[in-house]
Amino acid sequence: MASRETFISSISTGYSFRGESVKIGCGVLDGEVVPEANIFLPFKTMNRHGLIAGATGTGKTKTLQLISEALSDASVPVLLMDIKGDLSGIAAPGTENEKILERCKKLNIEFKPNSYPVELLTLSKEKGARLRATVSEFGPVLLSKILGLNDTQGGLVAMIFKYCDDTKLPLLDLKDFIKVLQFIGNEGKAELEKNYGKISTTSTGTILRKVIELQQQGADVFFGEKSFEVDDLMRVSDDGRGIISIVRVTDLQDRPKLFSTFMLQLLAELYAVSPEEGDLDKPKLVIFIDEAHLIFQEASSALLQQIETVIKLIRSKGIGIFFCTQNPMDIPASVLAQLGLKVQHALRAFTAADRKVIRQTSE
Repeated sequence: MASRETFISSISTGYSFRGESVKIGCGVLDGEVVPEANIFLPFKTMNRHGLIAGATGTGKTKTLQLISEALSDASVPVLLMDIKGDLSGIAAPGTENEKILERCKKLNIEFKPNSYPVELLTLSKEKGARLRATVSEFGPVLLSKILGLNDTQGGLVAMIFKYCDDTKLPLLDLKDFIKVLQFIGNEGKAELEKNYGKISTTSTGTILRKVIELQQQGADVFFGEKSFEVDDLMRVSDDGRGIISIVRVTDLQDRPKLFSTFMLQLLAELYAVSPEEGDLDKPKLVIFIDEAHLIFQEASSALLQQIETVIKLIRSKGIGIFFCTQNPMDIPASVLAQLGLKVQHALRAFTAADRKVIRQTSE
């Protein structure tokens, strides 16, 4: 009995926080749930980024939904990247069953089915409000990193942007960019070389191939007007709850370059537009990226460096980013080092390689 009381006291002391927090579970002692040993998550830490990891079927999605609902109740807007198409269920109230009631009894909580204010967004032709951004908004540096260009090719992209600025030519979508690229490689070459410097035909050809590769992944749907507004992601509903924006990207699993392009633009835009906030009592916005390995799957070292830089700096804007993945090793070490909160679900090992990964994770 003494050990139980010591356990409860230890958990209570360890999970006592100033400011608002939400109960996310109870401690387990000798295989039994201890209802008095409440585990709380403080909202003050939610802009310090985090990781939700675990094998398939171990409850990552439920954890993600639970935290999202708690943030919404606390008037914090949430942005969810829905890769598998199973997150939008929070828009409708749940239903009772014996398993849920039994679990709630163990945790000493009351089950109240509830729906949440949800807005569906899309990057493709899926149902939902279309998110778009212009090529001009990306800028030459970000576009060059996404295309994986070297310094010489990146300089040519910067020159194209400068020429378009000087001649008042809008760069809205990739078709606009290709037209200008073709122009400076042919009839406009002499004029541009006179005003902006030497143009390499090899470089223009390489850039064109890289842009076409991005188009092949469906980027034409994303580039263009009207651009999304960051403020639209930070709204509160009439009843005071934070709106949960769900980006439906179920058809982007085989197009990781488009997904990482969107995520980098979103993070860069959020960082550029949002004012400095310091250490807030609760965040202004929390982003959950499901199946996060897709962002890093085809990212170049320059792109990874850009993502790492934005993640380092964006917490001062009151914005938290949570990565959800099957294994922490899916996230580059430089990004993993920026994540202050970790929710670890069960890992499974079927091979020697799996066991090695589990050892690395535990370390």
